[in-house]
Amino acid sequence: MRIGIIGGSGLDNPEIIKDPVTKEGETKYGVPSSPLVTGKIAGVEVVILARHGQRHQFSPTQVNNRANIIALKNAGVTHIIATTACGSLRREIDRGDLVVLDQFIDFTRFRKNTFAESFENGIVHTPMARPFDETLRQLLYKTAGKLGLKVHPAGCVVTIEGPRFSTIAESKMFRLWGADVVNMSTAPEAMLANEAGIPYAAIAMSTDYDCWKEDEETVTWEDVLEVFNKNANNVKQLLIKVIENYSAMGRI
Repeated sequence: MRIGIIGGSGLDNPEIIKDPVTKEGETKYGVPSSPLVTGKIAGVEVVILARHGQRHQFSPTQVNNRANIIALKNAGVTHIIATTACGSLRREIDRGDLVVLDQFIDFTRFRKNTFAESFENGIVHTPMARPFDETLRQLLYKTAGKLGLKVHPAGCVVTIEGPRFSTIAESKMFRLWGADVVNMSTAPEAMLANEAGIPYAAIAMSTDYDCWKEDEETVTWEDVLEVFNKNANNVKQLLIKVIENYSAMGRI
C-alpha cells in the first residue's frame, strides 16, 4: 500500500509526512517535475510529487505528465490522489469550495496523453468512461464533509491548455458543454494514470469564477493565489484524514 499525492501549487509540502526522504525519479519518458518525497502518514507509505516543480517553474504545457505518472508507478504507488486549483463555472461553486471531480473534458492541444508512441507492440485504447476511482472519490467526499468543509460530490472539469485564462466566449461555451470547473492540469494526468492502471482521484479547489460571470472582475493569477493560500490548509488536512481513514478501513 503506497499512496501518491500529486500536489498543485501550495499543496506539495513534504511537512505533512513523517520522516521524509527525497529521491530522484528519472524515467524512460524523462525527468518528472520534481524529486519524489517519500514518508508516512498514519503508518501509510506516501509519495509526494510537485506537479509544477518545487519552484513552480513548469507551465501547464511543460509538465511532463508521462514522467510524473511512471515515476510514481516505479516507486510502487498503488493509488493517486491529486490536488488542483480550478475556476468555477457554476454560481453554486463558490470561492474556496472543494469539488470531487468525476468527469473531464480535454481541451488541451499540446500534451502527451498516452504512453503508446505507436501500436507496434500492441493496440492501446484505454477505457475512460469513468476516469476517477469511485472508492477514492467517495472517501474524499465523506471525509471532507466530516471535517466541515464545503464540498461538492461531483463535477466535470474542462482542462484547457493554458497558461492563459479563458476568454468570455470560451468560458460560456464550457458552461454549455456541461463543465462545472476549469483548470489546466487534470485531463492528461487522469488519462495517463488510467492507462498505467493506477486508481486516480482529484480534489479541486475553486479559486475564482473564471470570466463567464461578467458582473465581477476577470480572474488574475494573484486572485487565484490569494484564495488558494487561504484554503490550502483545509486540503492538507483532508489528505491526511483520507489516508488515515483508508488505512483504518484496510481498503487500499
